[in-house]
Amino acid sequence: MEDVEKLVQATMCEIERVLNTKSAVGEPITVEGNTIIPLVSIGFGFGAGGGTGTNDKAEKGSGSGGGTGGGGGIKPVAVIAINKDGVHVAPVGGAANVMEKIGEVIGKAIEKRGDKKKENE
Repeated sequence: MEDVEKLVQATMCEIERVLNTKSAVGEPITVEGNTIIPLVSIGFGFGAGGGTGTNDKAEKGSGSGGGTGGGGGIKPVAVIAINKDGVHVAPVGGAANVMEKIGEVIGKAIEKRGDKKKENE
């Protein structure tokens, strides 16, 4: 049973190391004065168990066993765009849409920048 406890403890330490705010808030990407920060939703499940049989050698099935299992997923939810015009949040519908949304946000920011340059001329 002590082995199962050590296994669970080691697994939980690793999960704690991996699942933190840096996992949910991605690394900022800067393009032409526009900073894009991806946001994701992280879901995770974990289970562990163990059991011990009898120590009497006369009985069949004596011994012990244990195991752990887990699963998780990451889903993009939004991108934050920061530029000289302010901060904008654009929600994303799925993994395929992330790059599309980033492209849209950057495109709109560059378009606004071009419009402001025309106004100033």
